[in-house]
Amino acid sequence: MDFLDSFSFQQQDGVSTTGTDSLTKALISDEALNSQSQVTRGRLGFVAGVVPRERVPGFERMLWRISRGNVFLRRAELEDSLEDPSTGNEIFKTVFVAFFQGEQLKSRVKKVCSGFHASFYNCPSAHSERQEMLKGVKTRLEDLNMVLNQTRDHRQRVLTTVTKDLHNWGVMVRKMKAIYHTLNLFNMDVTKKCLIGECWIPIKDLAFIRHTLAEGSKAVGSSIPSFLNIIDTNENPPTFNRTNRFTQGFQNLVDSYSVSGYREVNPALYTIITFPFLFGVMFGDAGHGIILTLFSAYMVIYEQQLSKTKSSNEIWNIFFGGRYIILLMGFFSIYTGIIYNDVFSKSINLFGSSWSNNESPSSILGNKSITLDPATKDYSQEPYPLGLDPVWQVAVNKIIFLNSYKMKLSIIFGVVHMMFGVVLSVVNHVHFNKKINILLQFIPQMLFLVLLFLYMVSLMFMKWVWYGPKNPLKTSPRCAPSVLIMFINMMLFKHTKPFDGCDEYMFEGQDRLQKIFVTIAMLCIPVMLFGKPLYIILYERRRKKHTSDSCGELNGSIELKETELSGMLNEVAGHEEEEPASEIFIHQSIETIEYVLSTVSHTASYLRLWALSLAHAQLSEVLWNMVLRLGLTSETHWGAIKLYIMFGVWSMFTLAILVMMEGLSAFLHTLRLHWVEFMSKFYVGNGHAFQPFWFKHVLENEEAVED
Repeated sequence: MDFLDSFSFQQQDGVSTTGTDSLTKALISDEALNSQSQVTRGRLGFVAGVVPRERVPGFERMLWRISRGNVFLRRAELEDSLEDPSTGNEIFKTVFVAFFQGEQLKSRVKKVCSGFHASFYNCPSAHSERQEMLKGVKTRLEDLNMVLNQTRDHRQRVLTTVTKDLHNWGVMVRKMKAIYHTLNLFNMDVTKKCLIGECWIPIKDLAFIRHTLAEGSKAVGSSIPSFLNIIDTNENPPTFNRTNRFTQGFQNLVDSYSVSGYREVNPALYTIITFPFLFGVMFGDAGHGIILTLFSAYMVIYEQQLSKTKSSNEIWNIFFGGRYIILLMGFFSIYTGIIYNDVFSKSINLFGSSWSNNESPSSILGNKSITLDPATKDYSQEPYPLGLDPVWQVAVNKIIFLNSYKMKLSIIFGVVHMMFGVVLSVVNHVHFNKKINILLQFIPQMLFLVLLFLYMVSLMFMKWVWYGPKNPLKTSPRCAPSVLIMFINMMLFKHTKPFDGCDEYMFEGQDRLQKIFVTIAMLCIPVMLFGKPLYIILYERRRKKHTSDSCGELNGSIELKETELSGMLNEVAGHEEEEPASEIFIHQSIETIEYVLSTVSHTASYLRLWALSLAHAQLSEVLWNMVLRLGLTSETHWGAIKLYIMFGVWSMFTLAILVMMEGLSAFLHTLRLHWVEFMSKFYVGNGHAFQPFWFKHVLENEEAVED
């Protein structure tokens, strides 16, 4: 059996090697056809496009999963970023080519590409077609770049032209917006042909506004002329204080506290003088005042150019807004510096000192200090013509003398300032038809202030005038009583034993006069406490009730229902219950206690004029002696360099500490003296500011919101 098989195989092999060529050719042709059909069926398809770079990892994983690894992906990142046409943001993308086999897999790949927001691009299979397509794409890109460049140039020209009018257009839009916003507040009349609006108008501008309305109606050719009528109202009008560039800063100081009521006394007018003067009393140095004056003068002289330059620096805007305040503060600081004879902590001897040293050279060299007696020829008996004598600059008892001098000046200015505030309250009482307040409030308040504190001020002047070095013993400086001790004894009805040969009082009958003053001042307190409440309860309410009863009498021809009559009576009773007598007494008690106690505390508060003035002078002297003096004492050739450096340090500390910090401190203390000590005597400040329709305010508010 094995053999046959081998034989037959050999026979077959022999046939194949020695047989016909036709069979071999047939087999070869069939194999070639089969291989050609397999190549046709196994041709690969591909899809090309771009996908966002951040989606590439997920894109690859999804293609691998849906094809089970039968998709071949090639990718390359684009170096240049693209621009999103809708948002303008940068977009980074990746180019990909996915190879696959079969239409079913092709549809799956396209669905995945759509899900990942990939963009498709048709790419021909033939190489020649791809080359032609590449040339066409390059040509289109060149055309598009040319169009884009021309568009950019045109847009640049258009925007350059628009830029010239953009600000004007913005201003016009803001104005139109403000106009329509205001017109929306108007009401339609019955015929719905015109608008009716109610507003507040300054009386001084009434004729001008009527003329403007008439001219506006003619300009637009309106058939219905615009007119203005004055109507009566019970509403409280807003407060409008007409200001200019000079007075605006002072008015802002007052409005920062509160806006004055309608037709109330405006303290800004008097603040123009009192504010810089009190500042100068505390800041009294002519040298530092010159610095303030030069700085403010620069802002005033170039205010037109500086006002056109909009600055975002808040500190500079505050300085520029108060340039006239700083200018006056500089002027008054120079004046008080001349009175104090203080220029950068040094005195100037313009007229020659009234004091002279008549001691011998040996006596001068042998003593550390020499006392000059005003009763002898050491003093010429003629005071220095202007301000303090420069000899006090080198005196050992300089601080003792300046303490007494500036302390008394502070009390004098404070009492006068408070009295002026009380006097201004009379204007409010007369204008608001509350003349009874003059009798029950103003007179007791003024008597209390005059009999106690103005009397103390008069004692200071008496002491300055009556007591001198060449007078008899009783009027000599040794017997001069202390004004403060005398005032305390006056209030407590006490006595202080004087020195031997001296009198306790300055003049005869002073003890009796002081007791009368204190008694009258104490009697003014119950008048302030009970006078106004009793007047309201016993007189005003009875008069109003009598008037309402007389107006409520019924004529024979008029009949009222019982319900209506009871409603009117309940309404009247409700009005009377709005402010019961107990609340009136409590309110008046608070005002009286506040005035009596504040008179003492406010008088003491004006001592800040003395304290800050003394502190400013001492700081200036310390800077001079410890800084600049070091540069002046050098005797070597390096002295010029040392002086240059010391002068720079001294100038820096002078500007930073003495001018800026001390100036701000004096400004705030002056502001407090006006808001609390001065304005509390007459100022109510329960009004609201007048807000006119002004394009300047509209534009400034819009710019502030944009910033």
